[in-house]
Amino acid sequence: MYRSSAINWVVIVSSLAACSILMTLRLPGVELLDIAPNWLLIWVVCWSVKRSMVAGCFAGIVLGWLLDGMTNPIPTHSLSLAIVGILTARLHKTRYLQEDFISIALIVFGMTVLAETIMGLQFALPHLTLNIASALDKFLLTLASQWTYHQQAALASAIVSSLWAPVVYYPLNRWWQNSPNTN
Repeated sequence: MYRSSAINWVVIVSSLAACSILMTLRLPGVELLDIAPNWLLIWVVCWSVKRSMVAGCFAGIVLGWLLDGMTNPIPTHSLSLAIVGILTARLHKTRYLQEDFISIALIVFGMTVLAETIMGLQFALPHLTLNIASALDKFLLTLASQWTYHQQAALASAIVSSLWAPVVYYPLNRWWQNSPNTN
């Protein structure tokens, strides 16, 4: 009992380590328009599709903190990954989508667009000021100037991430199905 639980945790931690390492690498043939897959988002979707909304949110927050530690913490990745975890678990619980390669790829596509939009909105937010009218003007100007880049980046990231999602999902899903105790 304890041995299988320990092995399960080793698989979880090693898959997270692999996804974290892949986030830093730029492998040939994996990028589209110089944008690599969001491996940690793929992992959050794979984790959340089998678990509760609380577990998905917790995984998103923790992996967001991990990604914030690897990159600039402002804006935070925790917010977008937590929302991805919650919505993915919610999609599965309402049985809108079955668990197969195509539905996982579609979920990853939609969640990547959502996460990139949340990150884009965080980039557009002006620094806290006392003048609300000035802050709103700065927000709208920043949002308008980055909108064209955001469309390209979000679409490229969503396409690449959804294409690589089965590479992460299939082995993890097989392990969690055959494991005597899934967390």
